[in-house]
Amino acid sequence: MSNVTCEIVDGVAHVRLDRPDKLNALTLDILRELASTAHELRKNKDLRAVIISGEGDAFCAGLDFASVMRNPAGIAKAFVPLPWRGTNLFQEACWAWRRVPVPVIAAVHGHCLGGGLQIALAADFRIATPDSRWSVLEGKWGLIPDMSGIRSLSELVGIDQAKLLTMTAEVFDGSRAAELGLVTKLDNDPLAGARRMAADLSTKSPDALAAAKRLFNDSYHGSSRRTFARERLEQAFLLAARNTKAARDAAFNKLQPEYGPRGR
Repeated sequence: MSNVTCEIVDGVAHVRLDRPDKLNALTLDILRELASTAHELRKNKDLRAVIISGEGDAFCAGLDFASVMRNPAGIAKAFVPLPWRGTNLFQEACWAWRRVPVPVIAAVHGHCLGGGLQIALAADFRIATPDSRWSVLEGKWGLIPDMSGIRSLSELVGIDQAKLLTMTAEVFDGSRAAELGLVTKLDNDPLAGARRMAADLSTKSPDALAAAKRLFNDSYHGSSRRTFARERLEQAFLLAARNTKAARDAAFNKLQPEYGPRGR
């Protein structure tokens, strides 16, 4: 049975980690399913948003070491990056969500530890309960986050806090995560909050959302010159896009816009 499920309703994909008896701890199969689900959703031009959540009592308790360590050959294979992507399986399970050209929202409750935290950080937004439990837990085992977490952490909290969280493996709650900048919004019902956010974002032009996501993700660490060039390219496409005209006409006429499929 699959431990990752995906249901699309009204243009919003709800991706669920579905291994509640193990607090959604990650196996190699789950990592493959996460990456392949993101790859499939990336192709869907009618998609408007993605919500990632965990079934049961936790978002994700991190890597299931007992399961993964029983397959050393599988670990070795998963550790090798694909040249055309620049990521290995561990990294792609997270980074693939950066490549999905719609807003991705993580709804977090319970444990959000280690690899689970790195999945949450790969989303564009995180809505969490105040009492959720967060940690860059790899440090407890003498390891470092290697599922794209180093990049995500330093983007969100600054390099000094990123180093401290990584080196100490401190466990902290959702309220503290929000103070640090890891959590976008606190909500006692994060899944309901994620649905509200997805519904709101779905009223905006999908082409504009995709362009904004590409710009922020691709130019965050680039030079100003490179960012300005990307801005010009994205805006040139948007000026001619059908969905931009739909947004403009609706705004002028004070109507709800009706968008077509995403242009790219």
